[in-house]
Amino acid sequence: NRLKTVRLYERYGHNKQMIKTRITDGLGIEYPIFQGGMAWIADGKLAAAVSNGGGLGIISAMAGGDYLRGQIREARKLTDKPIGVNLMLQSPTAEEAASILIEEKVEVVTTGAGMPTKFMPMWLDAGIKVIPVIASVAMAVRMEKLGAFAVVAEGQESGGHIGELTTMALVPQVVDAVKIPVVAAGGIADGRGVAASFMLGAEGVQLGTRFLCASECGVHENYKQMVLDASDISTVTTGRRFGGNTCRCIKNKFSREFITKEYAPDATAESVAELGVGALRRAAVDGDVKTGCVLAGQISGMVKKIEPAADIIKEIFGDAEKLLAGTKFCKNN
Repeated sequence: NRLKTVRLYERYGHNKQMIKTRITDGLGIEYPIFQGGMAWIADGKLAAAVSNGGGLGIISAMAGGDYLRGQIREARKLTDKPIGVNLMLQSPTAEEAASILIEEKVEVVTTGAGMPTKFMPMWLDAGIKVIPVIASVAMAVRMEKLGAFAVVAEGQESGGHIGELTTMALVPQVVDAVKIPVVAAGGIADGRGVAASFMLGAEGVQLGTRFLCASECGVHENYKQMVLDASDISTVTTGRRFGGNTCRCIKNKFSREFITKEYAPDATAESVAELGVGALRRAAVDGDVKTGCVLAGQISGMVKKIEPAADIIKEIFGDAEKLLAGTKFCKNN
């Protein structure tokens, strides 16, 4: 016990360096880390666990208005820390969800699948900090002009819907183009990834795949096991042929059949888009990891255990702080 106490003091004593940025200061969180708003997965329980662990937990708005309102309220019961909501702008319930965010006084909204131009004035008037997920410099510049607090620059290493640029190529170009904070996403699983992101100019990170294996994550156990069993070459992208709907997922029967049909001579953009309807829900909720789509990032091979969200965050930033010690990002506590 004495040895354990000494080690804890060395790590968490009064000389500890903390990573502080405009993300932590502006959002009132301890660590500059977001949990990705994974559709059909990111619920109130997971978001609360991440927020209680010092990050920003994010709830997916994908499942409709009543579900969203219920999950926000569930998170509020479990944490008094800030929470966020991720809104996929192409969702048929986007209009309803956009208003619910205001009614429920959500602190932060992240957006994907487009630009939230039509919703930003009402969100900003309500005091919500808007942080769009972007895949290009042009999108980042546009969002800054419209009043975004920050942007999430997401590289194609991520699971789910992706763009064309890698995280290492995208993040520094976005940092150079805007004055607002940039959060890096894609290919980040540990302290090394966090440190690398900060050296590229990011002021925060967003992780999805690592949080799939948080003990508080309610995704089906079959889905979690697919991530735990993954290697460095276990993911593949679908939907590239016609563009606009490219997704990264773990290789399985679904992805193989998808790619075969996608590149068939008679395939169309519409027929390919139809192939993915309901596939994520089959895997994430029902546990059908053969004919369902298991969205996950290229770092899946680095995820080896199920553990509490708070432990994930502490481990990642404990390592990142050592790597970044002495840089402008670390300040003595």
